[in-house]
Amino acid sequence: MAARPLMEITDAAASRIKMLVDKADGKVFGLRVGVKNGGCAGMSYTVDLAEEALPGETLVEEKGVKVLIDPKAILFLIGARMDFVTTKLSATFTFANPNETASCGCGESVSLTAVAPEILAEFNA
Repeated sequence: MAARPLMEITDAAASRIKMLVDKADGKVFGLRVGVKNGGCAGMSYTVDLAEEALPGETLVEEKGVKVLIDPKAILFLIGARMDFVTTKLSATFTFANPNETASCGCGESVSLTAVAPEILAEFNA
């Protein structure tokens, strides 16, 4: 069985990442994705511009863009789908994540369960 991509990046997310990288005038390598403790459900996703890969980060290259995954977040993001959604009131990266066990009412934080480390071998990492 072929390895699955660690994290899927939708066309909308790839388009937004390309735009952000292009606007950075060559100073940005891609995006860095992670999770941090906080919020009413316990954790929240982080998305930042990345000028270079840091030690231990996992690189996901898909649809012509580069997304770096923080090593502390890798077991929480396996199998997630990163999207970019625009509404009348906001524009943001979103995650459909099979590791989410709950989310808060405002959508700012989630509860995540890490997958077993041996599951990582099933993915392109």
